[in-house]
Amino acid sequence: MNERDYERLLNIATVGNQQGFTDSLHHNRYEPTPYELLDTLFQHYSLSPADRLVDVGCGKGRLNFYVHHFFGAESAGIEMNPSFYDEALENKKQYASKRKGAEQRIQFYNCLAQDYPIAARDNKFYFFNPFSVGLFIAFINKILRSAETDPRTIEVILFFASQDYSGFLETSTAFQLIEEIQLPDFDKDLRERFLIYRLPKMD
Repeated sequence: MNERDYERLLNIATVGNQQGFTDSLHHNRYEPTPYELLDTLFQHYSLSPADRLVDVGCGKGRLNFYVHHFFGAESAGIEMNPSFYDEALENKKQYASKRKGAEQRIQFYNCLAQDYPIAARDNKFYFFNPFSVGLFIAFINKILRSAETDPRTIEVILFFASQDYSGFLETSTAFQLIEEIQLPDFDKDLRERFLIYRLPKMD
């Protein structure tokens, strides 16, 4: 299916990128992960209804609705832009109108990532290069502290990640790379891939 077909299926509106630039040196502009690439990711990677995925920089909520529709997974979306947050809430209203129980399974938070209260059930985290490596490191450290307080296996999914992101995870944390999913344009740009890292449950 193409982008418009998916939007009709999910009864949402997330197509289109943010115009211009953000007013922050630390945050990147909104650009949703193409549905075609989400299909590729989830051909190799699966979720379950017991999972709670956090999309860090969720924009209008595309990934949240996708993972609920196909896997029944619970999710949270973090979005600092109030306009995108409002659109995510409107999308949730439209999506949930045709899906019983979806209202409670998808939550959106209008806040900076560093202010998001990581929950004990948050076990998957998705990053599409939302901000500077400094903020990424700070957020990963929050995840690590949460894992110490509430031991559980945690996985981080990176899309189009800078070497700084992956380098930090591999050299400065206990996260281990468990899968690399290369995309069609990988030969032109090494960032065209998904990287999946796992933090084993601490004893």
